[in-house]
Amino acid sequence: MSLDTILLAIGPSDSDRIDRLAEETIDVAKPAGSTVILGHVFTKSEYDDALDKLEFDTMADEVSPDDVASRHATIRELTKLFDDAGVDYEVRGAVGDHGKAIVDLAENVDADRVVVGGRKRSPTGKAVFGSIAQEVMLSAPCPVTFVRADTK
Repeated sequence: MSLDTILLAIGPSDSDRIDRLAEETIDVAKPAGSTVILGHVFTKSEYDDALDKLEFDTMADEVSPDDVASRHATIRELTKLFDDAGVDYEVRGAVGDHGKAIVDLAENVDADRVVVGGRKRSPTGKAVFGSIAQEVMLSAPCPVTFVRADTK
């Protein structure tokens, strides 16, 4: 199976596992010569907060989710890691429900694989709170690699 495009889905809770997500993605992307889409997904309120924190002038400029994602600290850290590894990447931003937005982004970029992070949770925790990773694994148009947060 060819892996031309890999979507690395990043959200606000992934900042503590950036190195792990990058390492796992680079391990797959580099030998295959894949392009990695660094996809940062924001809920509407997270997006509005990011616009404020990053001091975008939304009155003067047309600001896209791609612009906001590109300036986000987590994405900037990832781009350095991918530059150092010599892996091609593009940055995309999306606004909406995390799980659905990741699946939509995977479809839009014609991803051959999605890499998503998460934490181990009890069955009760998943039933009560849902699981973004689980939603992506069940709905994505391609295989999904789940990278669990390091447990200490």
